[in-house]
Amino acid sequence: MIGTGDCIDRGEPVSESGRPPSDNSSPPARDGEGASGAAREPGGGILMGRFFGVPIYVAPSWFLVAALITWVFGGQLDTVLPELGRVRYLVSLFFAIAFYASVLVHELAHTVAALRFKLPVRRIQLQFFGGVSEIEKESDTPGREFVLAFVGPLLSLVLAAVFYGAMQFVDSGTVPGVLLAGLMVSNLIVAIFNFLPGLPLDGGRMLRAVVWKISGKAMTGTVAAAWVGRALALAVLIGLPLLSYRGGINGGSSGSDSLTDALLAAILAAIIWTGAGNSLRMARLRERLPGLQARTLTRRAVPVASDTPLSEALRRANEAGARALVVVDGRGDPTALVRESAIVTVPEHRRPWVAVSGLAQDLTPGMRVSAELAGEDLLDRLRATPSTEYLVVEPTGEIYGVLSTADVERAFLAAMSRAS
Repeated sequence: MIGTGDCIDRGEPVSESGRPPSDNSSPPARDGEGASGAAREPGGGILMGRFFGVPIYVAPSWFLVAALITWVFGGQLDTVLPELGRVRYLVSLFFAIAFYASVLVHELAHTVAALRFKLPVRRIQLQFFGGVSEIEKESDTPGREFVLAFVGPLLSLVLAAVFYGAMQFVDSGTVPGVLLAGLMVSNLIVAIFNFLPGLPLDGGRMLRAVVWKISGKAMTGTVAAAWVGRALALAVLIGLPLLSYRGGINGGSSGSDSLTDALLAAILAAIIWTGAGNSLRMARLRERLPGLQARTLTRRAVPVASDTPLSEALRRANEAGARALVVVDGRGDPTALVRESAIVTVPEHRRPWVAVSGLAQDLTPGMRVSAELAGEDLLDRLRATPSTEYLVVEPTGEIYGVLSTADVERAFLAAMSRAS
C-alpha cells in the first residue's frame, strides 16, 4: 500500500513501490539455467501481461493485501455510506484494484524512464507493500539516476491531481465521490512517502544522485542516502505509534487501532532499514566487482586433437601446469572444450581408451570470452550464454585459457562476503 522507489540493477537498482531492493547481483547461470528462467520467473507470481516487452507479475501476497484493503475500506464505507450494506465490500474490492492500478502506473513511469535510458528492465511485480520495477543496470550519471527516481512519485502526484479534479464533478456523498477521494488520498500518500530522502525510497535515490553529483562519487551518495534511510526507519518506528497514541488521547482512537498502527510502523521500519542496508551492501559489492577479471580467473589450458586419449591429454596438461583442455582442429583452431565434470566421471583405468572428443562441448560464439572482460560486463556476458566452461581469448584472437563458471562463482561469493 506504499510506494518506494529503489531500483535493482544487476548490482543494485529497483524502482519499488513498497519493497526493499533484492539482491539482484548474481553469479553467472550454468548450463540450462538461463534459457527458461525468464519464462518461469521463480517467485514472480502470476503473469498479467507485458509492457514494451517487460513482463508484469502479481505476487501471491497481493491477494492478501487486497483482501485486507477490502475489509478495512469496507468498514469505513459502512460509516460513510451505510445504505450500501454488504455491497460495500464489492466497492472496496474495486478500490483495492484501482489503487494497485495506480501503483502500476507509478512503476510504469520508472520502466519507461529506464527503457528511455537504455537500461534493461527484468520485470514489474505487484506485491504486498506495493510494486517493484527490477531494473538490471545502474544509471551511468547522477542526472539519469535522479530522473529515473523522480518520475515515479511525480506520476503518483499527477494521479492524485487527476482524482481530485474528477471529485469536483461528483457528489462527495456518493460511491464515485468516496472512491475518487480514497484514490486521491492514497496516491498523495504514495507520492509523499516516496519523496522521503532515504534509501530504498525514490527520494533516497534522488538524494543519492544529488550527493553523487556534488561529490563525484556514486558510493558517497549511496552511503549518505542509506544512512538517512536508516534514520527514517527509526523515525517511522517511533513516530507513527506516538502520533497514533496522541490521536487516541485527543480523538478517542481505540487501543486496537494504536496496536495496529504500531505493527504497521514496525513493518515499514523493517522494510526501510533492510532496504537501506541492502542498497549499501550492493554498492560495496559493485566496488569489488571490477576484481572479477577474466584474465586473472582463467585456467591455463593445453590444446589437444580430438582423437587424443584422455590419459595422454591429462599427462600433457600436468607437464604444462595446466588445468584445462581445448580441442583444436588440424590448423590449431579451437573447436571444443573438454568438460571438467565429464573428466571426473571417467575411471583412471579407462582413460587411455577414451578420446577427449567424447567429453567435449562444441564451442559456440557465446562461449568465446575476451580476456579483457571484468566486473559486471563479464557477468553479463556469462549470463547471456550459460555454460560450465568458456574459451578465453586475447584481443588478437589467440587462446589465453579456459574460464570455469565454478571459479567465477567462488570469486563472486567471496566479493559478496567482503561487501557484507
